[in-house]
Amino acid sequence: MKIVVIGGTGLIGSKLVQNLRERGHDVLAAAPNTGVNTITREGLAGALDGADVVVDVANAPVWEDKAVLDFFETSGRNLLAAEAAAGVRHHVALSIVGSERLPGNGYFRAKVAQENLIKASGIPYTILRATQFFEFVGGIAQAAAVGDEIRLSPALIQPIASDDVAAALAEVAVAPSVNGTLEVAGPEAIPLDELVRRFLRSTEDPRKVLPDVHARYFGAVLDDQSLTPGKNPRLGAIRFEDWLGRQAAG
Repeated sequence: MKIVVIGGTGLIGSKLVQNLRERGHDVLAAAPNTGVNTITREGLAGALDGADVVVDVANAPVWEDKAVLDFFETSGRNLLAAEAAAGVRHHVALSIVGSERLPGNGYFRAKVAQENLIKASGIPYTILRATQFFEFVGGIAQAAAVGDEIRLSPALIQPIASDDVAAALAEVAVAPSVNGTLEVAGPEAIPLDELVRRFLRSTEDPRKVLPDVHARYFGAVLDDQSLTPGKNPRLGAIRFEDWLGRQAAG
């Protein structure tokens, strides 16, 4: 099976490409640095020639609200049009658990717009929504830091290792399309403030984490349902404490 991974050189994409190749599939890692650009369409038609499945894990290179929306809408339209022309049989996209519940977050709004394009495309699809990655916890801490204090919501979050996300995507990519949305999350839900507190402790960072129910998470106020999955999500196997231990040993 020929599988094209858009964003195939990034954090998730590189792991997914390796996973699928180990399963014996013909996998193309497509990204601007490999000559495939979904914004300019450079190399796109050639990359999709003969492709059975396309997995889109591309990430916007910018965070400003309008620029993120423009990226996902332009990339999505160009990619889906090229897939239709190439006769691709299954479009898989990575999205975010809770995107529709946090309209105050511009990145989440852009991911919802991307999902809507996929649903309207007529191409058989599967959207896999993942919770926040363990690898992002340091960035979450930094974004909420003011001096030596970090104010974060105590709302529950159920983060996941990027290795588990890639494994779930590999399973979805080789399975029939569901024409719907699946969710994958880590094995345990943890209050966001406690998650960051554990991370800082493991990295010997002396900053203090303060719980604050009004603290905004990239523009949004959280509750226990905001960033946690619904019923019967797929669950990753790697626990946060084990991941921290690997990072420390790394």
